[in-house]
Amino acid sequence: ISSYLTIIISIFYLGILGILLNRLHLLSILLCFELLLISLFIGFVILSLSLSNNLILSNNLILLTLSACEASAGLSLMVALSRTHNSDLVSSMNILQQ
Repeated sequence: ISSYLTIIISIFYLGILGILLNRLHLLSILLCFELLLISLFIGFVILSLSLSNNLILSNNLILLTLSACEASAGLSLMVALSRTHNSDLVSSMNILQQ
């Protein structure tokens, strides 16, 4: 389990590092958020399989459903913002400048 835990933690930190370093495009930020949620999902699946607990396994399905809703909402926001601002650059989307 410790090798799985180190892999999951490294994937989670890779997602955080991607958010901190690649803030140029909105799509790259959304992909890093998905990487964070997938690492949490895999961690909870491994935890539920090691503990043989079905309650945690049902919570994994809720987490997976919420991550799919987050992805669809993020992509729809990206489409709407790219239509209004003519690009998906995060620096051009400062709403307070208007």
